[in-house]
Amino acid sequence: MLRWLWLPAALLSLAAPAQELVLRTVQQSGSLIKYDPDGATARPGLCLEILRAVERADPGLRFSGLEQQVPLKRVERLLADGLVDAFFCLLRSPDREKQWRYASVPLYAIRHVIAQRADDSRRVESLAELAALSQHKPVLVTRGTVLARRLATADVAIAEVGSEREALQMLALGRADAVYGQDISLARYITDGPLADKLRLGRTVFHEESQYVALRADLPAATEERLTLALRKLERDGTLRQLAEKYR
Repeated sequence: MLRWLWLPAALLSLAAPAQELVLRTVQQSGSLIKYDPDGATARPGLCLEILRAVERADPGLRFSGLEQQVPLKRVERLLADGLVDAFFCLLRSPDREKQWRYASVPLYAIRHVIAQRADDSRRVESLAELAALSQHKPVLVTRGTVLARRLATADVAIAEVGSEREALQMLALGRADAVYGQDISLARYITDGPLADKLRLGRTVFHEESQYVALRADLPAATEERLTLALRKLERDGTLRQLAEKYR
């Protein structure tokens, strides 16, 4: 009989809610596909929706600091200085991985493409061709991104601007012949704005990679594991895939 006395306590332990854990984060400004504070309730930004899904997957896990909207370079400094614990979402690169870590679960895939004017029939099928095109007018790319660094290593002449929206406006005005960026973001700005009949996406995919949750370098392993378990749950039940498709 005594051997069964432990069962009620064990069952209560299993049913008890997980200990509350609050992680510091911020929103990225200038990237509406990730965070859109002024957008419709149903489309507040893909990264914000993934973050909220994590909170639902683990009700004890919360994120603070979302009232702050900061540019990408500031996000990187906050991560490097350990002033935020986690950020949704960032691409990986060797330079970045020297400064902070990444959760192992990919959140969604992006493709590197270019936007051109609708009346520009030139096809650009390689980075070498893009480099040749850039000798006439630099290719526009968002300032400080991994994409900008990739173009620089391929000898593509670039001009960095504050946002993809700004870059597309400059493209429409003829100040550049190409904007290099993420397919999901460029498509959003083109189709949802006044530029739909003026701009188009090129057909070539120059590179494909995934966005991840970035973590401060000294985040405790147990905290990373807890966050990873929630992400794995969203991966298994199809939530990550469904959210990505919602924004394409």
